[in-house]
Amino acid sequence: MFWRLVALDKKYRRANTVVEDFNNQLEMATVNYSVPEEIKAAFNAMFEGRNKSAIIAELMREAVERAERRERHRNAIDRILERRQSAPGMTEDEFHIAREEGRP
Repeated sequence: MFWRLVALDKKYRRANTVVEDFNNQLEMATVNYSVPEEIKAAFNAMFEGRNKSAIIAELMREAVERAERRERHRNAIDRILERRQSAPGMTEDEFHIAREEGRP
């Protein structure tokens, strides 16, 4: 695990030690992205005095996790739809009968 958990305000949050932990375990890369000036200013104001590299690294990790979840979700839907193509067909009446058969 590349981050440590700390108790803050009775909630667990990831500490701003991502970069420090990575420095001890992984080679660090430098990235350069352009963002609108108002986003940069809001980010700098919100996280003033904090390790912005650690915050950006954590946000990037979370974005990758979200994208992976979305991809797994899309793949699951595709598998369901593919199986549905070969599922036996039934009329609406057959469906309602089958639905009611197992009920008390």
